[in-house]
Amino acid sequence: MTQIDIDQDALDRAMALSKARTKKDAVNLALRYYAERQERAARIGRHFERAQHWGAVEDAERVHQAEKDAR
Repeated sequence: MTQIDIDQDALDRAMALSKARTKKDAVNLALRYYAERQERAARIGRHFERAQHWGAVEDAERVHQAEKDAR
C-alpha cells in the first residue's frame, strides 16, 4: 500500500468523469490512461522517424501542398 497526497479537486473531477466508484479505481484508471498515452506517443514518434527515412514525410508534404495549390 502506498499513501500519497492527492489533489482533491482533480480526484473529484476524475471520479465524476470516469464514473469511478472508489478513489483507488480513479487513481488506477488515471495511471493506466497516462501510461497508455505515453506509450502511444512513443510508438507514433518511432513510426514518424521510420517514415522520414523512407521518404513518406516528404511525399505527404508534397501531396498536401499540391492539394492546397489546387484550391
